[in-house]
Amino acid sequence: MMKIAEIVPQADSVLFIKADDGRTGYFDVKPYLDSEVFSPLKNQTEFQKITNGRYFVEWSCGADLSADTLFTKWSAK
Repeated sequence: MMKIAEIVPQADSVLFIKADDGRTGYFDVKPYLDSEVFSPLKNQTEFQKITNGRYFVEWSCGADLSADTLFTKWSAK
């Protein structure tokens, strides 16, 4: 299983991701923002409060995404 080496919040609710094998990509969080747990991330200040757990990322509001989800749905953009 790949691990998240780096996660950087970008503008417009997008995450830049670097995997532990050096690959990089972008993950669009916008499709998740209408769910109750992710809705606080519509605020860009909250979106920036992300923590890298290596196998997942999580925000201070309690929302989280697994590395598997990120890696299967990211794009080179």
